[in-house]
Amino acid sequence: MRLLYSLAWLLATPFAMAYLLWRSIRQPAYRVHWGERFGWHPRRAGSEPLIWLHAVSVGETRAAQPLVKALAAKYPQAHVLITCMTPTGRETAHELFSKSLGDRFHQAYLPYDQAGAQRRFLHAWRPTVGLLMETELWPNLMAAATQADVPVALVSARLSQKSLERGLRQRALIIPAAQRLACVLAQSEADATRIAQLLGRPVNAITGNLKFDNAPDEVLLERGRGWRARLERPVILAASTREGEEALLIQAWQGAGAHDATTAGGTHSPGHSTSPLLVIVPRHPQRFDTVVRDAEATGLRVARRAVLDDPAFDAHTIDLLIGDSMGEMDAWYALADVAIMGGSLLPFGSQNLIEPCAAGCPVILGPSTYNFAEAAQQALAAGAVRQVPDAAQAVTAALQLLGDEPARVAMAQAGQGFTSNHRGATLRTLEALGPMLERLDSRAS
Repeated sequence: MRLLYSLAWLLATPFAMAYLLWRSIRQPAYRVHWGERFGWHPRRAGSEPLIWLHAVSVGETRAAQPLVKALAAKYPQAHVLITCMTPTGRETAHELFSKSLGDRFHQAYLPYDQAGAQRRFLHAWRPTVGLLMETELWPNLMAAATQADVPVALVSARLSQKSLERGLRQRALIIPAAQRLACVLAQSEADATRIAQLLGRPVNAITGNLKFDNAPDEVLLERGRGWRARLERPVILAASTREGEEALLIQAWQGAGAHDATTAGGTHSPGHSTSPLLVIVPRHPQRFDTVVRDAEATGLRVARRAVLDDPAFDAHTIDLLIGDSMGEMDAWYALADVAIMGGSLLPFGSQNLIEPCAAGCPVILGPSTYNFAEAAQQALAAGAVRQVPDAAQAVTAALQLLGDEPARVAMAQAGQGFTSNHRGATLRTLEALGPMLERLDSRAS
């Protein structure tokens, strides 16, 4: 089966290149580092032990931050290689780790899962151990790692029911790859059950969700509070929205007359309109311009993130603000009175609802939360979030919360308590990886 799989990857190479070109139309960064996509990496200089961690894109990279920080502190002699599959993931990794790790930090794209490409990748970098974040398991990568004597663990692993059903159709490829894993660490009991069913092996430990260990950035929180003081308007934030969700939200916003309404919530300067401001922060940067154009076409008065740096900007002259920036989500959460969680209004499984809870921002969830199923249930039980069936009711619920300050305060406190109670996954992960990580000490000596 793996031979046929490898042949399929070989035949798919022209299509992979065409895909990169197509993506580069909207995101030029896809034209860069093509050699890495096919396993052509310069050989790493130096013989220091190397911790290799693979995180597909932005979400997984941010989730890995507390683990990378802990590993770098525990093994100061080791270097760290972060691999991603997307330019935004790569940019995020550089933003998070380049300054703190200095010349110990390396990054690259993980090659497509061609047998030769994975062998070249491992030969060039010579990692001591490998860590795969959340759901990544590639047959040729695992075979190459076994040949190169690189133990690999699946950490903070999660698997939705939908992904399980899809994966069960590929078990002939997945099970041999899973048997090569040195360690499998699941986020929850439910994830562990599904993962064991898919991989044909039990997980080694349930360590929790690393996302809970990511504390909000105080610098960004202060930036958001500064924006809030300047805007002097209540704010509803649509956070990390996905394609199709912005149109639904704007339609609901206009249908509710929200940009003309006056609400009772918040404290604002006398003489100013207290009509709420809708802020939309799209998940993917390549969609920023499209979202702005589509919003302007609805007749709303639209501004972009840059106006927040203009001392003369008057927030009462706009109906909608588009947050076209990367790496500032904590600031947006500090600005907002209420957040509507992107990715949950259409069947995308939700974006990270833990972040706004940790920042003390009340959250409205849509119906789709399969990527954060357990966290969503726990947050609902804690009173940190409210769930509604569609975008129209999300806007209605958010507007109602603007007029109910005690409810907002209670949800904010519940969210911070919820996230605080679930921290500790980093320490549990380090403990479970202990035997595998001993190689770092032996390679350094």
